This record gives sequence, structure tokens and C-alpha cells, in this order.
Amino acid sequence: MHFAFTDQQVEFRHAVRQVLANECSTDDLRSSFDAPSARGSRWETLTELGVVGLTVPERHGGLGLGLVDLVLLLEEAGRVALPEPLVETTALAAPLLAEVGDAESSASPLVSAWLEGIAAGRAAAAVGTMSAGPVAIAGADGADLLVLFTDGDDGRGEVHVVGSDQVTVTPVASLDPTRRLGSLRWTPTTDTCVIAGPAAGAVIRRTGDRAAVATAAELLGLADRMIVLAADYARERHQFGKPIGSFQAVKHLLAGAQVKLEFARPVVYAAAWSLDEGEPDATRAASVAKACASDAASEAARVSLQVHGALGYTWECDLHLFLKRAWALAAAWGSAADHRARVLDSLVARA
Repeated sequence: MHFAFTDQQVEFRHAVRQVLANECSTDDLRSSFDAPSARGSRWETLTELGVVGLTVPERHGGLGLGLVDLVLLLEEAGRVALPEPLVETTALAAPLLAEVGDAESSASPLVSAWLEGIAAGRAAAAVGTMSAGPVAIAGADGADLLVLFTDGDDGRGEVHVVGSDQVTVTPVASLDPTRRLGSLRWTPTTDTCVIAGPAAGAVIRRTGDRAAVATAAELLGLADRMIVLAADYARERHQFGKPIGSFQAVKHLLAGAQVKLEFARPVVYAAAWSLDEGEPDATRAASVAKACASDAASEAARVSLQVHGALGYTWECDLHLFLKRAWALAAAWGSAADHRARVLDSLVARA
């Protein structure tokens, strides 16, 4: 397979990178910790650019594009540790709602309203699986729309779409203060269920695959940013009269992290393409992407922290903003070990 991003996709990435560089500095991230909402002027700007509604069908006011078009933008979001719920809203909720709206005519009016709200920037979403007790879901604190899954037997399940006024959300302290978690208390009803049974199970699985690839894309951006921070510090920090970046051991650490990142990038891009095209091995590709990206980001975090030394742990150092996001996302939607186990199971089943 020969694959390359189009000129338009690359130009869109550059435009988003420039906007985020101007509007999502590390000072902006620190300001977001205590902000009453995760969304502000950046969300409005991203909406105007078409990023938020990128996966919303055109008939509902979006661009009607796919994960391949979004993956580069998610990488840029990771590069700045974007606090807004772009993955949850654009990569997960919008495609799911579009799929459900096409499959279930009875849910179409409700789904259409939410899709139009996402495209217009009025609605931000959180997506997660409910259990017997309260569960913490990324983006739930401050979300307008919640897409919630309930598991069933034999691949069955239910997908519920609820407004924030229908659930009780309690903020939960997070390792990453830019990633807002909310603990939900909510009782499923037939009124909120938009799809059930085997069809719902298939939608839930596809959403899980998209989540793995979307978080993998963010992890690529995080890994790149941490390597750059470490390299910059290695040029500035002097020991024995010379920059520590001139020492062979430090060069090898940074080079090793960069190699892991460069190997993970095409894997993530290929997985996005596989999901968009509905390839038979798309689920396995998504797992490989999440495992490789989690490994790359974890290695970049380890190396950048080692290069910075004790300074890297301090609140004043920018590095901790990206370390915490990388650690959180490496475990989100399945760890590297979880996804390797999925790959192994799929290969054994195929043998």
C-alpha cells in the first residue's frame, strides 16, 4: 500500500499548529487548571477552523471527513497538551452519532440536534463505559453531551446518549490537571438508548478502535514535544564546562526516544487509514498503533525526565505538563500490554 497525506491535509495541520502555538502556551495550560470550563476562546477558534466539526456529516454542518483527516490535528493537540475535549467530541462522539443516526431512524432527531451542536461548537462530549458503581470518565466534567455504553453478553450492549442535565457528575482529581475527569451517577432508561443488541456491540467496538488510534495520535505529539524539551535543555545545561547534550550518553538517550517515535508514526497513520476504509484487520491495526504510541511516549517521558534530572519533577518546569498527559493517555483506552494481548488473541484465533 502506498499512502501519503494530501497537500490540503498537511496545510490544515500547519494552520492548526500555528493557532495552537499562539493560543495554547504552557502559561495557558496552567491557567486552565482552575478555569470554570475546559472550553474557551480556543474552542471557538478550532470550531471556526472546522476542526471540531471535522467528522460531523456535511448535512449537519460539519466537514464530513474521517480519521485520516483528523489524525494529524490530534497529533498537534498532543504537542501542546490541549485541554479541550477534542478526542472525545470529534474523534469519538461525532462519528458514533453519525453512524447511529444512519442506522436508527427513531433516534435521528435527537442525534441530528447533537451533531449540529458539535459542528457549531455548542456541544462538547464525553464518551465512556458505565459499570455497576460510579465511574470516572475523561471530559465528563463540563461536557454537554455524554455517550455512555453498557456492556452485555455475547457482544451485545447498549449505547445511551444523554445531556448533562440528566446525569450527576462529580469532578474527580486527575494526575493530569488539564484532563478533566468526572464521576457519573446515572440510571439507563429506554428513552436514552439509541441502539442496542449486536448492532450496539459493533458500534462500541468500532468506537474503542477509534479511541485507541485517536489517543495514539495525541501520544505522538506529546512524545515529540518532550523530546524537543529535553534536547533544548541538554543544549542549555552545562556540566564540566560543556553542554550535557554533547555527552554521548545523552545523545544516545534522545536518539533512542526519537527512533521509537519515528517508528510509531506510520503505524498510527496506517491504523487511521484502516479504520476509515473498513479493512478486515482494522481492529488489530488500532491495537498495534496504541501499543507503539504508548511505548514511544513512555520512552520519551522517561528520557526527558532523566535528561532534566530532579528539575523535571518541579511544578515550575514545563515538562511535567506533558509527562502527566503522556502517562494518563498511555493507560487510557487500553494500555500497551492490553493491546498487545488483543493482537496476540487475534493472531491465535486466525491461525
